[in-house]
Amino acid sequence: MENLGKVLQEKMKSGNMLERYNLLVKKALSDDDVRSFLLLHKDKLTQEDVKKSISKLYEYVKIKENIAQGKEIPMPGYFPSLVISNHRIEVNYVPTVELMAQRERIAMQNRVRTIKLPKSLRQARLDTYEQTYRQDALKAAAAFILAYQKHPKMFHKALYLHGAVGVGKTYLLAAIANKLAEDGFESVLVHFPSFAVEMKSSIGSNVTKQLLDDIKNAPILMLDDIGAEQLSSWLRDDILGVILQHRMQEELPTFFSSNLPMEQLEREYLTINNRGEAEPLKAKRIMERIRFLATECLVGGPNRRNPEEDMNVKKQDPN
Repeated sequence: MENLGKVLQEKMKSGNMLERYNLLVKKALSDDDVRSFLLLHKDKLTQEDVKKSISKLYEYVKIKENIAQGKEIPMPGYFPSLVISNHRIEVNYVPTVELMAQRERIAMQNRVRTIKLPKSLRQARLDTYEQTYRQDALKAAAAFILAYQKHPKMFHKALYLHGAVGVGKTYLLAAIANKLAEDGFESVLVHFPSFAVEMKSSIGSNVTKQLLDDIKNAPILMLDDIGAEQLSSWLRDDILGVILQHRMQEELPTFFSSNLPMEQLEREYLTINNRGEAEPLKAKRIMERIRFLATECLVGGPNRRNPEEDMNVKKQDPN
């Protein structure tokens, strides 16, 4: 079989390919980054090594040029770099700063899982949280974050945030979760009334236990809007009670938000079931677990979700 190299050389001579090849070589070797690389590694590379690696040097220069011009490249989000492998120069592609930042944002978002809550909560941040009437809640949140960051394997009492509708309780929970996510900690935020409905609809299927286990084993759990609707005895004892019992035993951080202070939650939400029956002992048992897991904290201020509604309430108040 005829030598392939000789065939290619004859074709290059017969056309204008040799001249084009020499232009590509010149372009590759005149690049500042290539020249710096060759100078840095002059003791490791012979002229023959460089000659054999011309195609890789040109690839490196061409990809850089396309990136600078905003053109499409084979590996979007990656930037070429030169490396030596077995006396040959190779092009290695490394993630750009922008791609690394994007990956970190995605990883951080994946550390905060929301169930039946708006996706917009992914943007909640403590530094944008309005402090007026809410300094105590913000200080308590900051204290928990600092303590948990220092000793994540120790038990830390979380917060039971209570206050009127729309004052920012859910936002604060999400902001805490997002801050902890920056340091690699995972949280699950659950809109409890919606979760309760989902648990009821799962009865008779095989997913009830899976749903329950998923929530009760969350590294950091945040139960939002607890007390918003009346519980059945089954939901209170076999769902909420089981979750809280497990988290108390395992000393897992558990946050709550509610429109009701703890005393009112026990009296009006946990004691009377959806059939109107009073079960104070069972309610007390649940409440003991909530108090073990979280410290009560008032979130004050106006209704930020619906300012007009808040103004109407003030107008009706004779005081």
